[in-house]
Amino acid sequence: MRRLVLVIILLSGSFISSAQTWEFGGFLGGAGYMGDINPVKAYKLTDPAFGVQVKRNFDGYWSAKLNYMHGKVRASDAASSSTYQIERNLDFHSPVSELSMQIEFNLFRYMAGADFGYATRKLSPYLFTGIASFSYNPLTNYNGDEIELRLLQTENVAYKKSAISVPYGAGVKYNISGNWTILAELGYRTAFTDYLDDISGSYIDFNVVSPASSLTQALADRSIPPQIGTPGTQRGDFRPRDTYMFAGVGLTYTFIPIKCPTF
Repeated sequence: MRRLVLVIILLSGSFISSAQTWEFGGFLGGAGYMGDINPVKAYKLTDPAFGVQVKRNFDGYWSAKLNYMHGKVRASDAASSSTYQIERNLDFHSPVSELSMQIEFNLFRYMAGADFGYATRKLSPYLFTGIASFSYNPLTNYNGDEIELRLLQTENVAYKKSAISVPYGAGVKYNISGNWTILAELGYRTAFTDYLDDISGSYIDFNVVSPASSLTQALADRSIPPQIGTPGTQRGDFRPRDTYMFAGVGLTYTFIPIKCPTF
């Protein structure tokens, strides 16, 4: 996370001399997840999310954006239509905090409040991609307590609470009045980890690997008896990465630089 912040600061500083406008704003919407518990529903949002952004618009088409997002994701096998998942009976929820640097491209020439001698549209679709660092911490509820799954190593893997992801998505923006822009956006993040949900590999053999506690063994296989967690069989799916997403609406204000009069 610290390295990404340093890179973002350096990149942002290099843009100052050529930038046309600054843009600041906020975002409200929802967060969702795709992975070992929700393998197919790419549109499913489960919890609220919010964010803030600082953007440099270079012209009517290109901009660079420093973006912070926070939300929560969750999923449960019990809500699945799959017989195997219902029997597996795993679930998780996790906060997700993300800091990203994104490049944005407007399909039509757009710059709110600007008069640079060329026509701009009041509405434009846009695309974006970039690089992000995010933190997460999969949790579950068990016997009335909230348990931090990472500490239990339910698959005998010690993974970190942060990872890199690649944001990408699309939206549409509209100049509602003067320097104000309203936007709607859907963005996915391919995470470079498969443990956002604490599920990735195989069931472990507790006759070979001694669990840190009886709780580890209880939460590694929560299947409804008769239990399905045969050691060495697949616990998750075969995809190497999880995905999370943010969708919602935003409101931004563009600051137009004041030009000195010429004589």
